[in-house]
Amino acid sequence: MEITAQTAAELRLTEEEFNSICAKLNRTPNFTELCAFSGMWSEHCSYKNSIRWLKTLPRSGGRMLVAAGEENAGLMDMGNGFGVVFKIESHNHPSAIEPFQGAATGVGGIQRDIFTMGARPIASLNSLRFGIPEDKKTRRLLSGVVHGIGHYGNCFGVPTVGGEVYFDACYHTNPLVNAMSVGIVPVNKTVSAIAKGTGNPVFFVGSATGKDGIGGASFASANITEESTEELPAVQVGDPFQEKKLLEACLEVIETGAVVGMQDMGAAGIICSTAEMSAKGGVGMHIDLEKVPTRQKNMKAWELLLSESQERMLLVAEKGREQEVIDVFEKWDLSCNEIGHVTDDGVLRFYMNGQLEAAIPAFELVLGGGAPQYERSYTEPAYFQKINAFDIQSIQDVEDLQTSARQLNRLPNIASKRWVYTQYDSMVGAATVTTNAPSDAAVVVAKGTGQSLAMTVDCNSRYVHANPHTGAMIAVAEAARNIVCSGAEPIGVTNCLNFGNPYDPEVYYQFAHAIQGMGAACRAFNTPVTGGNVSFYNQNPDGPVFPTPTIGMVGILEDISKHLTLHFKQEGDLIFLVGKTVNDIACSEYLYQIKKVAFSPAPYFNLEEELAVQGLIRDANNKKILRSAHDLSEGGLIISLLESGYPGLLGFKVAATPQGFRNDAFWMGEAQGRVLVSIAPESKQALVQMAAEKGVSLLELGVVGGEEIVLNGESWGKISDWKNDYDTSLEVIMQSNAI
Repeated sequence: MEITAQTAAELRLTEEEFNSICAKLNRTPNFTELCAFSGMWSEHCSYKNSIRWLKTLPRSGGRMLVAAGEENAGLMDMGNGFGVVFKIESHNHPSAIEPFQGAATGVGGIQRDIFTMGARPIASLNSLRFGIPEDKKTRRLLSGVVHGIGHYGNCFGVPTVGGEVYFDACYHTNPLVNAMSVGIVPVNKTVSAIAKGTGNPVFFVGSATGKDGIGGASFASANITEESTEELPAVQVGDPFQEKKLLEACLEVIETGAVVGMQDMGAAGIICSTAEMSAKGGVGMHIDLEKVPTRQKNMKAWELLLSESQERMLLVAEKGREQEVIDVFEKWDLSCNEIGHVTDDGVLRFYMNGQLEAAIPAFELVLGGGAPQYERSYTEPAYFQKINAFDIQSIQDVEDLQTSARQLNRLPNIASKRWVYTQYDSMVGAATVTTNAPSDAAVVVAKGTGQSLAMTVDCNSRYVHANPHTGAMIAVAEAARNIVCSGAEPIGVTNCLNFGNPYDPEVYYQFAHAIQGMGAACRAFNTPVTGGNVSFYNQNPDGPVFPTPTIGMVGILEDISKHLTLHFKQEGDLIFLVGKTVNDIACSEYLYQIKKVAFSPAPYFNLEEELAVQGLIRDANNKKILRSAHDLSEGGLIISLLESGYPGLLGFKVAATPQGFRNDAFWMGEAQGRVLVSIAPESKQALVQMAAEKGVSLLELGVVGGEEIVLNGESWGKISDWKNDYDTSLEVIMQSNAI
């Protein structure tokens, strides 16, 4: 067939990109070659509209063992000769079309990124966004996604230990499904995603290749439309039991010492793994595609190159040690096929039954090589005018505080996600500390390392929508606050940057300013960005989703006895609010959901105050002063009090709103940099003195009570009744009508 710019356009390549490909090859590409460029130059693989900004993030320093982007996932030093490997990625578009498999294969893919580096996954987290839960479509998507995550994770045998779920109308058509995995590895046993050594054999290992997932990378680099269901073959199909065998086989084959390099076949399949491994090693490959095991007959070369069938790896071994590799995979009843060898000229040559199907320099395909890099123009979003017009004085202060608190307690964004997390196995491996001792971040014992890890995913996308710079800083700060409130020290970040169409100047403004805010906060907390994922084209027919730069953060807890939990422990303990309180209700759930004000600024945030508050929590915990700590986030102070009481069914007795503050701002405002703590009465002087030394605001609120909630002398009833509302609100919605 004749290859033209129109052919390229049908493969989502621009005319400029097509001309660039012709120039790089010094000829017109054939269809197979053009398909290879289409996959590799897609937004999903090339980061062509984001890499210039990503390079501005702090990507080295601290405990980093490899620079960001060098490997499949980030690697940081845990101490004691071990490293922690972690990463978060999106599977948004597949989940919008086929929620069960879309979410399941998202979990499987992120696990492979971890164990392909030689690490054993020990924990999973997820960050999910959906439309309004009362909507039938939302309930169908949520049910499918949660079932998919639970099915894959539970069968694979890695606990799902934490996450977040948010609902907003902007995610109705395009939900966000972000999956994170954390693993551990001896630092001297890591494996690189590299090919080197002329003549070294190239192995295809794992499941056979089918037509599922073909074009998935390109599919993820376009808007979701009503016609997207016609692209259902772009959604992969996963098999967690096969992946469990692949995990064990990969870790075992690494022990042989015969492995030169290894990479997961994720987005863009074989073409991606061969190109990236070769480009990294400055080599080429000779690949015989007819040797790739297939599930379907007569697959064409371009289909084999672009298929994203799951549970597959590309492995380069040392020449002469082929049988050692084959023996390991045969032991685990997995395919292990030698499909080619490493060459020294930097060119990828793909053959089918002896016929050359494609010849492409590996360097020209990859990010950091010949893949295009763009810097898009951007303009301030027009809706900022509505945000800037907000005036708190136009909102009447709440008079019936109890009624508003009950409404907040039942909101889907605040209420318990029990309906979700009970479908996940959080205890497999028996290392999860926080299933029965909850804290703001999940805590998992890293067996054999002498350490424990704290981990969290955080982002309030409404804050980022209101102010991309400040909102992204808050996402980092809240993640760090959750780690610190769990007793650990934050060490690093992985991010999943979910935005709309990058060719929309207002969307690109959100992206560029969010990156700047994220970078500033990560530098302040000394949490470099180890890597992650950019997901553009998250659009609804009415426009883009809220900008959602999800932060995955990991911390080290060297002494498990210093694990800090969120719940009240004993009646009579004193309750303090740490951090500055201001008259601010901006962007709060109260303002947005109860008062129905859609546009307001991001909540109050001061980075220096945040650092001081977290420093106080860290030091007070090290001195065993704190009995509990729980950060203030969605719902503000009243929700933090309630959530602190729920695990032990201990109520509280607190005073009225202090003079000079609005009721709504004091109890339901979401000003940042605040933590609710409880202490034994005898620890009061020590906490007051520490706060004074650090210049941190401290307000005594009251005491931990019995089973009753009392505010300003008024009884609000039993905390068990409030907890029942909190626990069942989402369940009632999900069980209503038919999904």
